[in-house]
Amino acid sequence: MAKVEIYTTKYCPYCIRAKALLRDKGISFEEIDVDGDPDLRAAMVERAGGRRTVPEIFINGRIIGGYNELSALEAAGRLDALLSEPE
Repeated sequence: MAKVEIYTTKYCPYCIRAKALLRDKGISFEEIDVDGDPDLRAAMVERAGGRRTVPEIFINGRIIGGYNELSALEAAGRLDALLSEPE
């Protein structure tokens, strides 16, 4: 099973949707809340290649993007393959 990490903030509607999509698929994930933590936010931005918005989703260390990219992968039938890759 893939390692999924998601950078979030508490009240971000796209973060809530991304986590719901993953939970509906039975996928566990590590949530990294960057709310009020400039060091975590800076680490996220660096890791995400300059992207500053949340959520930022990583599968096995590779950036997927945000909720829109995650849901597009699901709609295209490509998300399951990524999630089934070993860590």
